[in-house]
Amino acid sequence: MSDDPYRGPRSALEAAAERRGIDEPNPDTGPRIARVPESHVHDTFEVGGLETKREESLVQAVLADRDGVSAASATQRNGTVGVHHDPSLSRADIREALESYDLAVAPGDEAFASRRASQFASARVAVAVLFGLMVATPYVAVLYPTRLEWLFYDPVTVEYLRSILDSRVATHFFVNLATLSGVAFLVACGPTIRRAVDAAIEGRITREVGFVATVCAVFGYSTLAAFTGFDGAVHYDLVAYAVAGVTVWNHFATEEASVDRRATEPDTAVSGAEGVADHGGDDHVALTDGGR
Repeated sequence: MSDDPYRGPRSALEAAAERRGIDEPNPDTGPRIARVPESHVHDTFEVGGLETKREESLVQAVLADRDGVSAASATQRNGTVGVHHDPSLSRADIREALESYDLAVAPGDEAFASRRASQFASARVAVAVLFGLMVATPYVAVLYPTRLEWLFYDPVTVEYLRSILDSRVATHFFVNLATLSGVAFLVACGPTIRRAVDAAIEGRITREVGFVATVCAVFGYSTLAAFTGFDGAVHYDLVAYAVAGVTVWNHFATEEASVDRRATEPDTAVSGAEGVADHGGDDHVALTDGGR
């Protein structure tokens, strides 16, 4: 660690880069491509102290300049650093190097799982938002005018849309809405559904249980209204909005909590390993963008 306890990770990284004669990195240049020998292994560390894109680029540069390291990647957003290196260079050596930059690194094998979980969480947000927009579009174009005709819609247009909803075409229309909102709910809220089911089995009433039960009730009510003689409004839009809103909120709330945790408890960082993809001959190719 640094002899000066008040020197932050920014100055420590800058000093390391200056000692090695590394030019100032440009965070906006995009991922660098490095050729990785087949014999090299890959270790992933979760670190505390990466606060800016500039520090992310500095970590990548100083690590890649070390003997035995063929490629390095750092992700400021979820606080992980990945290193492709020769087996003769131990994980402890890399950890010591990271700590010399005043970055907090703790032992463990969960960094790769943490990075993968972050990627899946981002994918769930994308599914929730995109499917939500796909459900909202036909509602705005067809259903909302028939429900809010008193605003500014032309009466002739409203009657035409109602005639469509009363025809057989409406069956396909509602099938698409049910499929989109249902898939969004199952995919984006998969972990929430599992936790809610476990809590219900244990007899515990949580907010997740209430959310899942409410969404299922609205979905079931809408399905009855759309495909049976039950006379009611179809609210697949509310399902899609709830799924998108809760998924986005949980994602960013969890991410902020993770950032705060790394800032206040830097010793909770962990390390692990992940494989690398083969690229012709005896070498691998690494995109040093932190796995984004």
